[in-house]
Amino acid sequence: MDPTVVKIEHLYKDFKLPHERKNSLKERVLHVGRKSSYEMLHALKDIDLEIKKGEFFGIVGRNGSGKSTLLKILGGIYQPTKGRVTINGTLTPFIELGIGFNPELTGRENVYLNGAILGLTRKEIVKKYQEIVDFAELERFMDQKLKNYSSGMQVRLAFSIAIQAHNDILLIDEVLAVGDTSFQRKCYQVFKEIKQSGKTVVFVTHDMGAVQAYCDRAMMIQDSEIVAIGQPRTIAQTYERANSSLAAQSSGEKLERPKDPDIRIESIKLLNGTKESKQFSVAEDITAEVKIKVKSPQEVQINAFVLKADGTYLGGINSTKHLKQFTPSKGEHTLRCTFKAGQLIRGDYNLGVGIYTPGYVPDIIDVIDRGYSRDLPRFSIIDASLYQDGQFYIAGSWTELN
Repeated sequence: MDPTVVKIEHLYKDFKLPHERKNSLKERVLHVGRKSSYEMLHALKDIDLEIKKGEFFGIVGRNGSGKSTLLKILGGIYQPTKGRVTINGTLTPFIELGIGFNPELTGRENVYLNGAILGLTRKEIVKKYQEIVDFAELERFMDQKLKNYSSGMQVRLAFSIAIQAHNDILLIDEVLAVGDTSFQRKCYQVFKEIKQSGKTVVFVTHDMGAVQAYCDRAMMIQDSEIVAIGQPRTIAQTYERANSSLAAQSSGEKLERPKDPDIRIESIKLLNGTKESKQFSVAEDITAEVKIKVKSPQEVQINAFVLKADGTYLGGINSTKHLKQFTPSKGEHTLRCTFKAGQLIRGDYNLGVGIYTPGYVPDIIDVIDRGYSRDLPRFSIIDASLYQDGQFYIAGSWTELN
C-alpha cells in the first residue's frame, strides 16, 4: 500500500489583479467593449511534493510567499491553475477557522452547526459538547450570539470544535497566532497528542521553535517556489538566515566593517569546555574565544552580545567590569568571555563582538554583528523546556506553603 497521502505534481496558481475599477453604472456603460487591464500574480510555481502517512510536515516562508495559498488548494478552497493534487484520506482544515459560523446564532448553536459541517454526527457533538466548551474556556458565553464574541473568542471556539473531527489529514494555518499564552500552550499539547496518534499534519507557521519541536520534515517556500525540503532544523536555519539577510538589506545597514582598524577582530570561536561547539544544553557554559590583532595600542572596551536569528538584540557582556582600563599591547591577543546557556530559551542564536573606545558614548573601532553574517558565529540551545515563552529563560521555582 502506497504510504503517500498528499501528492502534488507541477502545481501552479495564478491570480488576476485588475488595474481598473468601475464604481458606477455610467463608468461600466462608457467602458463597454474596452478590454480590462490586469496584472497576473503567480502565487505558486511548479510545486512538487509528497507527504507520507503519519508525517507532521511543516511549511515555512515569509508573508506572501504562497504557503497559505498552497494549504487552501489542499483544502479545496482554491482550484489550481495548472497541475494535480491527489489526497488519499479525509481532511480537517484549520484554515480561517470559523468559516461557516452564523453570527446570529448562539455559541451553543454554532457548535452543532460547525460540528455538522466538519462531519460530526449530532450524537458525537452532544457527547463532546462539554469538552469543546471547556477547551475554549467559554462556558459563560455559550448562550450569547456569536456576533457579540471577540475575534479571539470565535477562533478559540472554532479550534475547539475542529480538533474533535476524526479525519486522517489535518491542515493547520497559523492558528497559534491568536489567543493568549495559556490557550496557545493547550494548542501545543493538542499538537503533541495528534503527532502521537499517527495522523498526518500539514502545518504552516512562522514559529521555528514549533517546526523543530513537532515536524518530521519541513519545506520553505520563497517567491512562490520551493527553495528547500529537508530536516526541520535545517529548514528553520535556512528560513532564519533568509530573514536576517532581508532585514539587514531593508534596514539599510552598512555591510562593510571598519577598514584597517587600530585593533581588529581576527576570529570568534565558540567553545563548550575546551572543545569547539555550536550546540549547548541549558546546563552548560558558552565560551566565546576572541582573537584580536593590535596595531596601535589604546584603552578599549569589548562587548560580546547575543542576537536572535532574526537579528533581534538580546543583550551583551561588557569587559569594563572585568578588564579595567584594558589597554592591550601591540600584537595578537586571545580573550575569552563566558556566560550561562541556561539564560536563553531553546532556539538558534548569533554571537557578535565589538571593540569600542571607553565611555558611555563610545566610537566603534571594529565590530562583527548581524551586518556581517558570513563571519557571525551561530549556536543553538537544544534542550530547554518546550513551553518557554519570551526572549529569556527566567530561573525560578514554586513551593506550596499550606
